[in-house]
Amino acid sequence: MNARYAIGLIVVGFGCAGSTPSASGPPPSEPLASAEAPAPVAPAPPAPLPTTPAAEPAATASVPKLAPPETPDAIKAPSTANLVLKADAKGAQIYVCGKKKEPKAKFEWTLKAPDATLSDEAGKPLGKHYGGPTWEAADGSKVVGAMKAKVDAPDTTAIPWLLLEIKSTEGQGVLSHVAWIQRVQTVGGKAPADGCDKAHDGAEARVDYSATYYFYANP
Repeated sequence: MNARYAIGLIVVGFGCAGSTPSASGPPPSEPLASAEAPAPVAPAPPAPLPTTPAAEPAATASVPKLAPPETPDAIKAPSTANLVLKADAKGAQIYVCGKKKEPKAKFEWTLKAPDATLSDEAGKPLGKHYGGPTWEAADGSKVVGAMKAKVDAPDTTAIPWLLLEIKSTEGQGVLSHVAWIQRVQTVGGKAPADGCDKAHDGAEARVDYSATYYFYANP
């Protein structure tokens, strides 16, 4: 082979080699790996509801037991009787002027009837007290009493303290079973000291008074 032919082959070889793509080029780009998704967060458990301690039952208000008043023995209720009601009375004792039985020439004030309202210690109305003598409760029950014994009041300007025995009962209610009544702690109520004479025959006088009544039932 002559030298010119050999050089041509070399040139052709270089030309072919240059046109062949290089296998060592950069690799095709790969898609970027996606960012790792955060792990799901479990929902927090609901906060426990505040518990309210069970309410303790309210203490039952103690109701003081009625106690009989201190009185002279003469007007004490029978020991077997049960005290069932206490009532404060406020009103008047009504007197009428008339002739005395003996001597007939003289005049005097005599009790005609009481006229009073009855209430408890808090002032709540309980009933009324009027002629008979009658005690009538707000529920319609009523009793009529008859004097069994009396003693002078500690206050000399007040009407006597009494023990009365029930002689009749009417209606159903707080007074239905009452058998005895005491009148104590009296204030005022005495008959006028004067003003009753022939010129005032038949006249009436109202004298303010107050008292406490205790009602007892037999067992």
